[in-house]
Amino acid sequence: MTDLELYLEAGRHLGCAWDQMANFAQAGVFLQPRQLLASAAARLCDKPDGPTAIGYGGARGGGKSHWLLAQMGADDGQRVPGLKCLLLRKVGKANMENFEDLRRRLFGKLRHEFSAYRGLLTFANGSRIVAGHYQAEKDIDNYLGLEYDVIGIEEATTLSHRKHQDITTCCRTSKQNWRPRIYSTTNPGGVGHAWYRAKFIVPYCESRETETRFIPARVTDNQFCNADYVKVLQNLSGWQKRAWFDGDWDIAAGQYFTPWRREVHVIDDFDDTRGREWFAALDYGFTHYTVVLLGCRDGDGNVFVVDEHAQRKWLPDRHAAAIRAMLARHQVGAYENLRTVPRVTFRPVSKPELRPLAVSDLRRFMAGADVFSRQSDGTTVAGQYARLGLRLQPANMDRVNGWAEILQRLGDVEAGIWPTLFLHRRCGRLIETLPSLQHDPSRPEDVLKVDADEDGIGGDDAADALRYLVATKPRVLSVRKLRGL
Repeated sequence: MTDLELYLEAGRHLGCAWDQMANFAQAGVFLQPRQLLASAAARLCDKPDGPTAIGYGGARGGGKSHWLLAQMGADDGQRVPGLKCLLLRKVGKANMENFEDLRRRLFGKLRHEFSAYRGLLTFANGSRIVAGHYQAEKDIDNYLGLEYDVIGIEEATTLSHRKHQDITTCCRTSKQNWRPRIYSTTNPGGVGHAWYRAKFIVPYCESRETETRFIPARVTDNQFCNADYVKVLQNLSGWQKRAWFDGDWDIAAGQYFTPWRREVHVIDDFDDTRGREWFAALDYGFTHYTVVLLGCRDGDGNVFVVDEHAQRKWLPDRHAAAIRAMLARHQVGAYENLRTVPRVTFRPVSKPELRPLAVSDLRRFMAGADVFSRQSDGTTVAGQYARLGLRLQPANMDRVNGWAEILQRLGDVEAGIWPTLFLHRRCGRLIETLPSLQHDPSRPEDVLKVDADEDGIGGDDAADALRYLVATKPRVLSVRKLRGL
């Protein structure tokens, strides 16, 4: 077989359509295997039940920019006459030079005209690519109200969730037999790290992609990447190496909990009868999330966060019902009394029967200080929960020492220090929150406070609940006998 035939066959093997590979071959575009996987995903957007957004991200140097322009120009733009595409890029002289270089290399065999002044690339069939740019987020507003059949966004995590949503309103079409779609490429980190991870990476990792498809990028995917550049990435350290060389989405610049490793700290299963002490913690919110974490300690001192309740704009009565339901999902052995019997005297009955965990089994149920603050009518949120049968106790509000204890319990597997804190995979919000938290620049030993946006993405509510859970210790009363009595 000729090199061209091998290339076409490889593309078909990776899921690309024959006409798609023919378009690439006619344009003289030769993509690498990972790029072909991304193009195969792009064609899934044609299906009525297919995705509408394709994400291609991870390590630097993986050929993401090359793929994005090739897919829009050599495939989409050639098979649909008059297609209008918008390619959004962060403004800068280097970016324009990169675009010029890519255009010449990719479209040398395709008839086209390019106006650098207008930022417009036009093909012989009337399809065109608008080279859009933005320096600040407000520049995105220049494109709102316009219509594009395809939108491509480079470095998508430089946009906030709100601005990304704004630009998606422009992705619409009046063409028959064409479904609008958005392609995006990016690296971990940036202001949009949290929403991009929630939109693309989490569904990909959990094998539940419906409206999206994600293709992870690695520097080793690109055989044409400069060897010296690869060496530069290899020689990085800390979060930069994990983000830019490994393409690790569990980290970000300034990450506080650097020992965090999803493959180490997240568990898929837990035997509830292993718990020797059960406790819960609540971080209150209304517009923000109210988060309740359920945890337990085993006989070796390990702490397991086994369940999570997270909702916003709910009143206490609704939360209370959900909390009780969360507890009832867990089965414990028939110990004498999980809350009041000292740990050293735990003795299960022979062949103990399992029963649902109850509120009365919790050794403590902590909450932040705001729950105990009196409102204008003299009531407290804690009082409302107490009337519903949930008696809350003030949590230890020492932020610095609380975060330090979480860090200590996370251990450091690279240094051979095994963790004593584990999270069950059902604690989705906590698992997403913990690796995204950053140092406070004005107080590096503290975590930078962040609020969830109006769509509920981001925020530190779950991490605060974990801090209450881990840092609040039970009170120990020391009884001494006085001499002479």
